[in-house]
Amino acid sequence: MSKNSSINMWSKNASLNGGTLTLCGIPAAQLAKDFGTPTFFLDEDAYRARALAWQNGLNSQFGTHAGTIYYAAKSFICTAVAQWIADIGIGIDVCTWGELAVALAGGINPKKIEVHGNNKSVAEIDRAVSVGVKTIVMDSLFEIERVAAAANKHGVRQGVMLRLTPGIEAHTHEKISTAHEDVKFGFSIASGAAWVAVEALANYPQLELRGVHCHIGSQIFGAEAHEIATDRLIGFMAKYRDQYGTELPELDLGGGFGIAYIDGDDTVEPADVLPQIHTAVKKACAQHNLEIPMVSLEPGRNIVGPTMFTLYEVGTVKDVVIDGGKVRKYVSVDGGMSDNARTALYDAEYTAVIAQRASSAPLALTRVVGKHCETGDIIIKEIQLPSDIAPGDLLATPATGAYGRSMASNYNHVPRPPVVAVKDGKARVIVRRENEADLLSLDVKE
Repeated sequence: MSKNSSINMWSKNASLNGGTLTLCGIPAAQLAKDFGTPTFFLDEDAYRARALAWQNGLNSQFGTHAGTIYYAAKSFICTAVAQWIADIGIGIDVCTWGELAVALAGGINPKKIEVHGNNKSVAEIDRAVSVGVKTIVMDSLFEIERVAAAANKHGVRQGVMLRLTPGIEAHTHEKISTAHEDVKFGFSIASGAAWVAVEALANYPQLELRGVHCHIGSQIFGAEAHEIATDRLIGFMAKYRDQYGTELPELDLGGGFGIAYIDGDDTVEPADVLPQIHTAVKKACAQHNLEIPMVSLEPGRNIVGPTMFTLYEVGTVKDVVIDGGKVRKYVSVDGGMSDNARTALYDAEYTAVIAQRASSAPLALTRVVGKHCETGDIIIKEIQLPSDIAPGDLLATPATGAYGRSMASNYNHVPRPPVVAVKDGKARVIVRRENEADLLSLDVKE
């Protein structure tokens, strides 16, 4: 990778030498020729390596108390990725009927599936129970009744966990912070709602309460917030032991571990946080005289985010005079908010490089925008790019594996881009590009 690009923003098999971006040895120009633009390119080896690193790290720290790494499907899932997860042997966290369907289609063992969601429908709950998922994470009192009814219908004792709100203000964007009190997720520990849920569960012998869960937000760096959550959840587990005389065997601390998007950012690696989380678990358990439970985590963005980049083609370039007489260069690409909504939603920051050539031209103040009829259709608000950037150039944006394709839309009736997996010098489509027939397929003609 070039000296002015943070290497951890790109997958391990991506390189930028002499102005040419390659993935597993395939130049960007060849990728664009073979698959068109915009396209998401996924480094399969990097994905597998990151997933394994989390499971191996958990095993190394917690030994016999190591639970499961559940990949968060919401970040990005398709049948091929589900097959990789099945091969690797980790679990998956799903929160809708569709995500569950893809997980099953990819061959993931239902006993490796955890089901989330703050408003699971009766049909979604019934499907999950009927296929034998390991755990359903309870998010409301209504769900307790619905899961119990489904378990009774199918003649099983369904494993469940309680999603708790530990009251932590994670230092992240408000819209992706999920563990403070005023949110739609979980049962608050502080207000007593969590204990009401425990007592409600006790009325249903067809439900097996296996433990507690929390998810404190996304793009979190360091382990401090997870350490605080650990202390509060284990304190709650101790209260359960004191009341019911048995210990809950599982603790799921969610995910939210951050990744690098721009120069200067760092991607959280398992070794950066797992030792501290292990220490926090041991300390809290010792304080409350509890056995160490099975500890699980749910990284999604952290696994897939750094393993993918988006390749665009520049369509137009326009110089616009802004405040103080400065010139901002507007570079329009053939995608936009329909394949990367995060800048518009969260003020997310990205970087980009010209992918098929070197340039010695002076850098210019630039804004990378999409083709949609929205002023807010911005991919990168401000970046310094070579001033000779021109139509036909290829522009690559790293770290788009999480919430790019999964949040993609057909706004302005633009077909969603494909996802191409690259491994050992070979590339293959794992999610095809939508076409005109797809755009028209749901329309009902009179």
